Amino acid sequence: MSGRNMTRNVAGPLLALLATVALLAGCTRAVDGDATAIGGGSGSADGNVNTDDYKRLMYECEMVPPESIAKAAGGTLAEPGFYGAICRWTVNGPVVTEITFNWFEFGDIEVEKSTAKKLGYTTENVKVASVTAFTAVNPARPAACGITARAPGGGIYTWFVEPRSTTAIGDPCAAPTKLMELLLGGGQ
Repeated sequence: MSGRNMTRNVAGPLLALLATVALLAGCTRAVDGDATAIGGGSGSADGNVNTDDYKRLMYECEMVPPESIAKAAGGTLAEPGFYGAICRWTVNGPVVTEITFNWFEFGDIEVEKSTAKKLGYTTENVKVASVTAFTAVNPARPAACGITARAPGGGIYTWFVEPRSTTAIGDPCAAPTKLMELLLGGGQ
């Protein structure tokens, strides 16, 4: 074997080894805390969470009855579409309308307002049932409106109402404002 072939046969694996060592060294860092084995932290070893510990887990989706949601949006029936981190309904009526509600328990109204503005929404400060709130309308979708208010128990509530129509019929913020009034007034 010539010296050139031997250098080539050793250089390739050596370069690969050096690249691997450099990559591993560059992707490591020390962190504070104690290592915990899988299953050694909170929760169960299989990752399941006992939801019996959360008696009112889906309460936020039930705070305003579907009949009241439909009526506020000018419809006849509010069909739930998703209950989870957010709640969604489709309201059937003269115009089919999509409604979304969320309660971010650790949300901040100023952060939400700033984010809405960054996303191109126009905002207006309002009071709903004596609670600080703001409306948000995207000029590209003038038929839709959202309203965000401080939640009395902490965080923020947001209602977003978007008819499947592209043109606003009346005040686009009337329905989400009515929904917020219902929510802050106890859901009736």
